[in-house]
Amino acid sequence: MQTVNGNATALDQRLRNLRSALVSDALGKTGAMYHDMRCWSANPKLVGRAFTVRIHVADILMVGKGLSECPPGYVLVIDGQGELNTALWGDITTTCARLKGIAGVVIDGAIRDIAQIRRDSLPVFARAAVPNAGGAEYGGDIGSTIHCAGAVVSPGDWIVGDEDGVVVVPAARVESAIEIAERLYELERQIEAQVEQGADVAKLLRYDELLAAKARAGLPQMRFVTKES
Repeated sequence: MQTVNGNATALDQRLRNLRSALVSDALGKTGAMYHDMRCWSANPKLVGRAFTVRIHVADILMVGKGLSECPPGYVLVIDGQGELNTALWGDITTTCARLKGIAGVVIDGAIRDIAQIRRDSLPVFARAAVPNAGGAEYGGDIGSTIHCAGAVVSPGDWIVGDEDGVVVVPAARVESAIEIAERLYELERQIEAQVEQGADVAKLLRYDELLAAKARAGLPQMRFVTKES
């Protein structure tokens, strides 16, 4: 069984101090799952390495197997293939995951038992809620690269979630992404302080200079053609 080592724990702590939006900015404004991926539980702060599961459409058999094998401290990421009319997760699986010490769950699909889940401290992210439950007949994959709500997720990638949504950070880029995001955080604080003192945000971000530079470059999308009289 995989475990979270000391270096991973340090990265986890640093990521917890960062918003998903800053992490996405640090990745070049990428990495986010679809806009309808949101937290349904009482705790939207999600950080951890991915433990991946791919299921057969509308079938929960591999969800239970993945929950059984997911190590404590990891995020269970389930490729439900975007099926939003069948619930793959509920109150009992939420309780099991929390008691096991799993960091959270992210599902490209639907869940149910929302009244109970919204009171739970386990971060539970999904794209929809629906009463219908899935069957338990077909196999799938555990520990392979999957697609989840528009994002590619490989085992060991970092998952960062909050009120804004979920971002996937490739394992090979996590340290550089954290460093950039931390610098962006400090820059944001500086800008906010100046805005609170009455500064013009357009001037702070040098928008006039950017517009002038684009005009000089004569980019096609910004070129205005005047008719000759």
